[in-house]
Amino acid sequence: MKFLVSILIGIMLFISNSIIAQNTTTITVTVVNVTSDSGKVGFALYDKTTFNMTPIQGAESKIIDGKSIVVFENVVSGEYAIICYHDKNNNDKMDFEANGMPLEDYGASNNNMSFGPPKFEDAKFVVSDKDVSLNIKF
Repeated sequence: MKFLVSILIGIMLFISNSIIAQNTTTITVTVVNVTSDSGKVGFALYDKTTFNMTPIQGAESKIIDGKSIVVFENVVSGEYAIICYHDKNNNDKMDFEANGMPLEDYGASNNNMSFGPPKFEDAKFVVSDKDVSLNIKF
């Protein structure tokens, strides 16, 4: 009996791991218009509850010929937004003037560039069962 229970538990764990693996996807993000190849581009993936706070995933990428590409892996289905910025001086933060205006280029998913910081509702996109590919412009 214990042997049968052990086999059933093993099968259930295998099936649940297979289902979890199938319900994740990747998001490939490309910034297409970086003004120079100096520095790097920092990327942050958010959901509605984490937006503009601690990202779900973060990444950075070199700039080659004005483009920067990252891939976020193992993303579960849901609504997300991405914010990115050009870290020209490699200090790992976005720099601002004394009046609050950004000194470095930035962008967000959906390329809605209204005044002020990006808003989740403007930048959100849906991840389902297929890989997602996004282009962001600064």
